Amino acid sequence: MEAAGRLGRLRREAAEYYRGHRVPERMEEALNALFPLRPEDLYGELANYLSKFSRAPVICKLVGRKVLDGVGQPTLEVEIYCTVKNYEKRICSTVMAFHSQIPENALPEIIEALEKERNDSVHTAVKWVNESLNTMLRDLEPTDQCQADKMLGLWQTDLIAFHVDYIWGNLDKVNKDSVGNEYFANKVEEKKGIEKQEGGGKEEEEAAKVIPARAPCPPAPTSKPKKGGKGRKVAVEVKPIPPAEPAVPVLCGSLAIGGTSLAIAKAGAAVRRVPLYLHAALLKHNQEMPKEMTLPLPMVTLLNCEKNSSAKLKLVKEVMLIPPVELSSKQGIERILDIQKEVTRLLESPGKMPGTQTESKKGKALKALPPALKGMSCLGCLTTGYDSLEQLLLLMQTACNNIGLELGTDMYLAINCAAHELMNYDKEKYEILTGTFKSPDEMVAMYVEMICNFPFIIALIDPLRKEDREQWSSICCALGSKCYLIAEDAATQISKLKTDQNINIAMCSGVVLKYINQTKVSDLIELTGILDGQRHITILGSPDGESSDESLVDLAVGLGARFLKLGGLSRGERVSKYNRLLAIEEELAANGALREAKLEFVDFAEESQPEQLPEVLPAPEQD
Repeated sequence: MEAAGRLGRLRREAAEYYRGHRVPERMEEALNALFPLRPEDLYGELANYLSKFSRAPVICKLVGRKVLDGVGQPTLEVEIYCTVKNYEKRICSTVMAFHSQIPENALPEIIEALEKERNDSVHTAVKWVNESLNTMLRDLEPTDQCQADKMLGLWQTDLIAFHVDYIWGNLDKVNKDSVGNEYFANKVEEKKGIEKQEGGGKEEEEAAKVIPARAPCPPAPTSKPKKGGKGRKVAVEVKPIPPAEPAVPVLCGSLAIGGTSLAIAKAGAAVRRVPLYLHAALLKHNQEMPKEMTLPLPMVTLLNCEKNSSAKLKLVKEVMLIPPVELSSKQGIERILDIQKEVTRLLESPGKMPGTQTESKKGKALKALPPALKGMSCLGCLTTGYDSLEQLLLLMQTACNNIGLELGTDMYLAINCAAHELMNYDKEKYEILTGTFKSPDEMVAMYVEMICNFPFIIALIDPLRKEDREQWSSICCALGSKCYLIAEDAATQISKLKTDQNINIAMCSGVVLKYINQTKVSDLIELTGILDGQRHITILGSPDGESSDESLVDLAVGLGARFLKLGGLSRGERVSKYNRLLAIEEELAANGALREAKLEFVDFAEESQPEQLPEVLPAPEQD
């Protein structure tokens, strides 16, 4: 009786309260329906029902802090706190990957300068998150990604404009009423105080603290006259190679923009109670729930190659493995691990390599000395030296044959050529071997021969510089129907890729996108949408200085990337991402929402004929 009396009073008081607050009249009916429940059940049901009328969670606080990335270098972490049912609650955090790594063999003074620049950038980013961005984004709903990124974009624009005026001393032109007004006003007053005390003689020094100087670009090549016969010099016009585009300066502290945008996306997913990959898919498809999703194929780095000496080939930077589409991600990674174990065994015991000579399909003898294992790189893969491309391919073929696999059927290769590191601007040619130079047109012919001899190579990354647009068109027309021609360093930064609904790059099969610096989630969504409609594929890639944050995998799945380039299958910050990919695959398979991927090439030479179907790779033999 006592319990019934308490329930009756609760029902009447709740009904009167909600009538007074203009809540729907069905409230009393809902309370009557709850009346037969046990007292311990009633309060949970009532709380769940009433929570529907609570205010949506809003951001109440951002916290930025300096943390370490996967190789022990400083980077930025951003935490999001939201007001949920009148209580402050920590929702999520994200750790940004830094845009560049310090070269292993750099001079001490260069290392010191780069470390200082990195520390300054992280310190500035932490300050911006805790001050300006914390104030600007307060009370914003984390599910409103578009509005958040718009505000971040406006703040970024004001920030760049401020830097320009600040550097040139135009303090009266600084927009103090912008979204970042606290930061701007404080900086202006700080600089005016310095000028009063010291006579304003340190503009250049202060400018250097705000934004790093542009990296010097290689000198523009000039045409040279060719010598004629019999000692006569005949001036012949030689078409110069396009000079390297100047490096795009990285805004000091820009990690704050990318980190905040990604943290808000993760908070939006948490508030919606959906995984980040599904939240990203909803954002891309205007909140329409996709019925099926395709997993990106892992592009796993097996070998990170370096020169044995100053006289060794430099053409290959990474050798990557791509499993067949018919395998699940779990099966593909297990197969790659088997190959990695066998390659490690061969590298540790070079004498066990079965012979140093093989034969290509055209009957050409290939001679190669066994390479040696040199350790583990920051990419999470094996490091080795090499004498020739054929040597590396012989190693891969031998390892696969030893465990009963065949390249081209059971596994495919991708090669990162890193052509921008090969150019000799004095000679205006690529130096693929010390003393061996090739023009951009000769490079195209070399790649055509390579793919004809080794058809199991289905992707070339950065085979040319981004400035060699004519040669990019030539290589795409020659090889586009046989392999992917992908731009990574040959593409500009994400902020510069989009121009009037077009992709500002040379002709290519696809682009590697990296979430770094001032990248925003909305930028990534817009770019992938443009790439989808312009015969390009999207590859999401990890930078060298990777963090333990797994968000990149969710973004790749949600945005429909074709490949995922994460590095090797070692080092915790990279393995955690592969584990996340396997978890997403298991979840989609359990829900019946997993669609099989396809590897389709585009025949650029005949793309004007839409009736011709793209080539599809042959089905591999199942284990």
